Amino acid sequence: MADRIEGVKKLFTSKSARVETNRGDAHYEKLFQLCQARIEELKTQTPSRNRLDIDDLLKDQGINRRDFMKWASAVTGMLMLPASFTPLVADAALLMNRAPVIWIELSDCAGNTEAMLRSDGPKIDEILLDIISLEFNETIMAASGHQAEAQLEDAMHTFKDKYLLFVEGAIPMGMNGQFGTIGAHGETFYDHLMRISKHAAAIVAVGSCATFGGVPAASPNPTGAVGVMDVVKGKPLINIPACPANPANMVGVIIHYILTGQVPELDSLLRPKFAFGYRIHDNCERRAHFDAGEFVEEWGDEGAKNNFCLYKVGCKGPMTFNNCSIVRYNEGVNWPVGVGRGCIGCSEPDFWDKYAYERPMADANIKAPTGGVEKTVDEFGLGLLTAAGIGIGIHAAASILAGKKEDGGEA
Repeated sequence: MADRIEGVKKLFTSKSARVETNRGDAHYEKLFQLCQARIEELKTQTPSRNRLDIDDLLKDQGINRRDFMKWASAVTGMLMLPASFTPLVADAALLMNRAPVIWIELSDCAGNTEAMLRSDGPKIDEILLDIISLEFNETIMAASGHQAEAQLEDAMHTFKDKYLLFVEGAIPMGMNGQFGTIGAHGETFYDHLMRISKHAAAIVAVGSCATFGGVPAASPNPTGAVGVMDVVKGKPLINIPACPANPANMVGVIIHYILTGQVPELDSLLRPKFAFGYRIHDNCERRAHFDAGEFVEEWGDEGAKNNFCLYKVGCKGPMTFNNCSIVRYNEGVNWPVGVGRGCIGCSEPDFWDKYAYERPMADANIKAPTGGVEKTVDEFGLGLLTAAGIGIGIHAAASILAGKKEDGGEA
């Protein structure tokens, strides 16, 4: 037991698990000068190909400068930068068309492209995605077949070593990659990815399939699907998991790259800490009900009607790292837990096999990757084996006992 507790302590105290929100004045002064110099350099460059003007787009959608600066301030906070960086973030947004992007799709459902395109209304994040220099994307481009291949080759040649490569979808490795081929020449997804990534400035794996294999890699994984980081080595790589990924996190990564020319600080799974540095459980609107021992026992009961905690019906918020409880979807209107559906841990590795079911972790005898909840809330006690489990268990068990006493029952 001591070894397991010590292992959990190492996981939570490792350098990759720490989120530094204040690095000191000297660090930020140096970073500010670096960002300022990069912004000035980008201003001298000609827009790649997309010459849409963001000021015109914002005006067309009824968004004024004040609203835009409010958004820039929020993004500055999301990127964990001091407020003094807000003008630089605003300048970086205006220069989104200086960053050429090639977007390819492999074993996927196009859900991340759809999330990017199908917003509820004209949100600034989506407007910015309209002005990036998107050089190639099979789903939304007019060209097809040989014309599409020619467009891709031209973009790779024109922006060699400068383009950001966004990858959506897993890579099937079974049968020498023959489970997935693309184009008139029948190039395997693996060969396609390796060829295009060779001259990318950085690679962004978008969605759970591209990051960890996602649904295609679910047991028994007949196609041998894997994530980008399993095959691409020696390149700056950023994982933005979730099913689908939030457009706000895509924009955040691009703006950070425009600002600094570097990838943001990443955790051990190559996820940007500004988006995946905290557990959903810690920022959940239903956390108070968890602490009070108030749970939905079955769908449609009184607990469900009163928005009680969803842990007992399968919510995996205690072991999932993501910012969807803060950023949310559809212009920040809502998110899965908000509409009464528990988190399925879609930003974590192997989520489809480990988390995507409507019962607590204990019923499946699977240990949470962070050493989190291992038993149902009714079973917590002195036998808990992990530090994280002890913290959560004491809260829940004590609350439940208190609730039983108030009802006149025995503790």
